[in-house]
This record gives sequence, structure tokens and C-alpha cells, in this order.
Amino acid sequence: MSTTNFYNLGIAPNILTVLGKLNFKIPTPIQKKLIPAAIEGKDLIGIAQTGTGKTLAFCVPMVQAALSGRQGLVIVPTRELALQINEVFHQMGTPLGVHTAVLIGGESIGRQIQALRRNPQIVIGTPGRIIDHLKQKTVSLKSVGILVLDEADRMLDMGFAPQLKRILAVLSRERQTMLFSATMPENIVSIARAYMRFPVRVEIAPSGTTAEKVTQELFFVQKQDKPRLLEKILTEYRGSVLIFSRMKFGAKRIAAHIRNLGYTATELHSNRSLNQRKEALDGFRNGKYRILVATDIAARGIDVKGIELVLNYDLPTDPEAYVHRIGRTGRIGGAGHAISFATPDQKRDVRDIERLIQVTLPPSKLPELPPARMIVFPNRPLLLRRSSGPPPVRPHGGPRRFNRSKWRHSQSR
Repeated sequence: MSTTNFYNLGIAPNILTVLGKLNFKIPTPIQKKLIPAAIEGKDLIGIAQTGTGKTLAFCVPMVQAALSGRQGLVIVPTRELALQINEVFHQMGTPLGVHTAVLIGGESIGRQIQALRRNPQIVIGTPGRIIDHLKQKTVSLKSVGILVLDEADRMLDMGFAPQLKRILAVLSRERQTMLFSATMPENIVSIARAYMRFPVRVEIAPSGTTAEKVTQELFFVQKQDKPRLLEKILTEYRGSVLIFSRMKFGAKRIAAHIRNLGYTATELHSNRSLNQRKEALDGFRNGKYRILVATDIAARGIDVKGIELVLNYDLPTDPEAYVHRIGRTGRIGGAGHAISFATPDQKRDVRDIERLIQVTLPPSKLPELPPARMIVFPNRPLLLRRSSGPPPVRPHGGPRRFNRSKWRHSQSR
């Protein structure tokens, strides 16, 4: 008989009470498979598509271990993911007296030291800031009994391998290790061989599998027509929208265009301070902003319920990122929709995505687009695109020398 609730998974009664109060009633597939093995103390490798509920899957065993005196450490690639995971631990652990400390860059290290002095049972952090605390001897990891490496493939892609090795070197070898990754490249296999003991592999879906209830749509569109197509699409959706841009400046430009259209929008990228990034995510969650424009910093670091539409304004450079992006909608078995813009010269990129997800993305017919608009950028002089015709004439005197490549801002930017 299959498990249909959390009661058959070996979870302590007091934790079951908290789960009930938080309205967690039916475990997801990864929670069914992972929680019992984790509670038994086994090393685990979890391979699962985004939005499957894996944070709760490792949170429950870690909180249960903390109640018996075992310290936990969770290492993640980004600040946003650290804060998101901390929210889950706060919901689960605080009612039971289990507390956390978050060690991330962009935040006062003094405040983090104060949090560490309160002897939290669970520490959540990014590799660089954890190393900072190790150097200053403000954190001791020798008593860590459970280690979680979340989004391990992403950490290695971001160049954190040296920091991870340094952190792993100071941990007790008698710990339990849980490693989560969307893919299983050779460098992840190497970590498993070197730092884990007979790990149990829990795989919910093969790499590249997209959420079952997320429908996908593709438009081939000229680059200069993307703002007009975006405007058209935004009139057809009334819920929250997450838009992905490839570049930081692109995210800023798209957000400005959307605000000019009269919508509430904010942006999330690495040029923004930690407080600005927190405010953007919180505002998107609570409805202050209907639209969030982000770079791939958010492809794995956002867990917002009820996102109606994910829109790839730019295709990602890596097909794997496409899976993570569209996984921001249709969370935990819900329905969602994903739209991607591709320029005519990106057909090979589209084929790479199709090969990974094993789904053909038939292009949709372009709708009738609204007329072009001018975009006003805050604190910047307005420059207009001029696709043809003679150079501008100065008010006094003859024609001036004109560099067209520097004079291309317009309603389409």
C-alpha cells in the first residue's frame, strides 16, 4: 500500500503536528522516498526536477536530528536560495525550538556572528561566506552531524569546488551527507565517491524532465519586436509573471519598459544589493509587484506559489537552465505556462532545448503586435531609434557627424 500521508515515514509526532498546522498533508514523490532513508541516517543523492518539494524532504529529517542534538549544515550556491531554505526551516523548526543562522555575502558579518553565538542547531550558507567565518574562527563545523549540499551541480558550475573541498575537509567523517543535484555530471559523481558512504540514489525524474502540468509555447520573433510581443502577452495574463533575461542590463531595461506600460514590476540580478534583492522577492511574493524580471540568478532561487506565467524573454545559454526557469511555475504538481522568445537565428538553441527535454516546441504564430512605444529610462536622456533616413540635423548649423551604433536606444529597448 502506497504512502498517502506523512504518518508512515518515521517522522516524530511533534514534527507531524507542525506539518499538519502548515497544511502539509500529502508528501510528494521525493518526500516519500527520501524522508525515511534520511531519518535512518543514510547518505543520499537526490536527483529531482525543480519544484518537487525537496527542501521539505531534507528539512524534516534535519529538524528531527536537531531535536536529538545533531548539528546540521546546508550549503547552497546563491543568497536567494539560502534565504528561501531558511524560511522553510523557520516554519518547521521555530515551533519546536530549532533555530538557524544564515551565512551569506552582502549582509553584515557582525550580525551573522551574533546569530552564531546563539548556538543555532542548523547553519545555512553559501561557500564563500562560510569560508570567511572559518578564517575568522567565528564558526566551528566539527560537530556537524548532517550535511546537505543543495544544487550541487550549480555550485560547481559557479566555480565553488575549491571552497567546497575546504569546507568538507573540516567536517567530521562520521557525518551523514545528502547531496541534491538536477544532473549527475562526472564531477558530482567524484564528490559522491570521495565524501559519501554507500549513498542511496533517489531519482524522481531524469535530467531534463519538465514539470508535467507546465504547458510550453515558442515564438520566433525579431529582436526589435520583442518589446511589442511582450506588451501583447502581458495583456492576456492577469496573474503573476516571472520574466527571464540573459543579461543584467537587459533585466533592467525590460523592467523599465514594463513599468512604462503601467504594470508593477521589479528586477532581480547581481547588480542589486542584498536588501534590494530581498525586497524584490518579498514584493513579488506578497503581490506588491505583479511582474519580476530576473537573470538566471533566480532560475533555482525562487519558490513563489502561483506564478501564472514564466516568460523567457531571452533563451538561456545552457539548455539545463531552461528546465529550471520554467520550473518556477507549476510548483508541486500545479499547473502553469511557459513562453519563450527566440530570434530566427536561434533555431539551433531551440533544438538543443528540445533534445534535452525530449519535447518538440512547435512555434506559435505571431499575433498582431501593438504599435511601437518610446521607453523613458529613469535618470537617462531619451534617445530614439532611427532605422532609416538621414542623420539628425543640429538646431544651429549643418549636419553633425553621426555614429549610428551609439544612437540606437528606442521604443524597442
